[in-house]
Amino acid sequence: MSKTIGIDLGTTNSCVAVVEGGTAVIIPNDKGERTTPSVVAFTESGERLVGSAARRQAAVNADRTISSVKRHIGTDWKKNISGKNYNPQEISAMILRKLREDAEAYLGEPVKDAVITVPAYFNDIQRQATKDAGRIAGLNVKRIINEPTSAALAYGLNNGAQQKIMVYDLGGGTFDVSIIEIGDGVIEVLATSGDNHLGGDDFDERVTQWLLSEFKRTSHADLSRDMTAMIRVREAAEQAKKELSGTETAQISLPFIAQHNGTPVHMDITLTRAKFNELTRDLVDRTEGPVRNALYDAGIAASELGRVLLVGGSTRIPAVQEKVQQMTGKIPSKSINPDECVAQGAAIQGDTLNETTSLTQATGILLLDVTPLSLSIETVGGVATRVVERNSTLPIHYTQVFTTAAPFQSSVEIHVLQGERPMARDNKTIGKFKLKGIKKAMAGVPQIEVTFDIDTNGILKVSARDKDTGMEQSITITANEKMSEAEIQQAIRDAEMYASQDGIRRDIMDTTNEAQRLLSQVEQAMGKAGKQIDKEEKKRVKADQAALNKFLMKNKPDKMTEGDLMNLKAAVETLRASSQHIVSMAGE
Repeated sequence: MSKTIGIDLGTTNSCVAVVEGGTAVIIPNDKGERTTPSVVAFTESGERLVGSAARRQAAVNADRTISSVKRHIGTDWKKNISGKNYNPQEISAMILRKLREDAEAYLGEPVKDAVITVPAYFNDIQRQATKDAGRIAGLNVKRIINEPTSAALAYGLNNGAQQKIMVYDLGGGTFDVSIIEIGDGVIEVLATSGDNHLGGDDFDERVTQWLLSEFKRTSHADLSRDMTAMIRVREAAEQAKKELSGTETAQISLPFIAQHNGTPVHMDITLTRAKFNELTRDLVDRTEGPVRNALYDAGIAASELGRVLLVGGSTRIPAVQEKVQQMTGKIPSKSINPDECVAQGAAIQGDTLNETTSLTQATGILLLDVTPLSLSIETVGGVATRVVERNSTLPIHYTQVFTTAAPFQSSVEIHVLQGERPMARDNKTIGKFKLKGIKKAMAGVPQIEVTFDIDTNGILKVSARDKDTGMEQSITITANEKMSEAEIQQAIRDAEMYASQDGIRRDIMDTTNEAQRLLSQVEQAMGKAGKQIDKEEKKRVKADQAALNKFLMKNKPDKMTEGDLMNLKAAVETLRASSQHIVSMAGE
């Protein structure tokens, strides 16, 4: 059986590994490097460069060089090169193809199968886009797994003792934190959280902007519109960041960086670690929210953690390590290589899927991952009715029965949402489809069975079936529906910020729906009971009906205040009490 490789497709650097002789080993590229820069370039002659070769020529070919494409995957971003538009999947596929070719050269045989990692907080669309990139690269993507989970798999292979660990993964473009329990041959993800637009690139950008400002102040030259100069400054900023992880100062020296008034000017600036920490303090602080969310969702205190693993090159920043220690009270473990462990874990997962004898039978490790965000469908009144809770263990097969909101409906629209807010409009639409051929009946009679299937890659399929007619329709969410990184992280933050407000709005909608159902029930009961009803009783119920109807006509749900809600509940209870006898009579 051919080997299954594990690929860490990173924002800044990518890495590939394979299991050999019971050990996950890193595959070096054709230059002997253990990681490959995630950079693609197109030369004027039409040659495509990937990795170090692309990065080296970036300063002289800036507009035809692409880096950090992972930040765009799953969006409609495009890059035009020589009249052809390239989307993120195509650029990512070029990186994946290079990794595949390096693996084939190392193994001496064709490679088709791969496990590819993604940030834990990647949404359904981004996961599908990553899988598509693998297919474009000629790979059969056997599994998409979360990066922190993959790191835990690499760690857990030799540390199978019962324990709960935190994986703090700060890479080039994304941040994830996962709480994972290891024990009895099982690696189970308890909770995950993150920020899909926070990483080393943001630290580099802070240093870059500071260098531009300092240079303009001292030399009066503005480099911000000089693309070639900007590439050099960004490279120098990244190098200075790396140097400051081991020293207290970094010297940024860029001779002949530009011309000012016809004279060549040079950049020569000293950056101290203290200044770097000042420039990036808020970025480090932004990791605190996801850490606390993950611990809360996992239902544990930081003191219960057995170990904290640091993953991703950006965790080498001393201020980051200090922040992790401050938040958890634990000195972060350095037992795994932060640049390589994700690819190693993916290779281990690939070996497991191959059912080979070398590694998996010896360890018997079972991996249980989770879905990062809640999934809902829109129901009457614009409510987002939760079907799958965030941090549910994969794979997921969940069915819930819904019904129609209006009489004699022959079709319903299934509106699939992603996010943590209780109202549909506050969440992200990730798909819509119509179920037709429903048997016509009164509202509330048809039984519509909606099923959410999320596979082990975290990719979603939603289906709906009329239980009476057997008519069925489904949708697999694809990269045509877009949800940006910023929108995902905002979904969680908004849910926390507006939790109280959301609760009131949900209560208003529920009470409004309850009022309308009660009005319909009372009207039907009055018709059935007819002349059996006492005149005074009928008059009283009619008055209460009119009062509730008038209130609903005058106060729209989206405009109601908390005081209006109290008045609405009182009107509902008044009608329920006065009509109880009539409803009882009609039911006999």
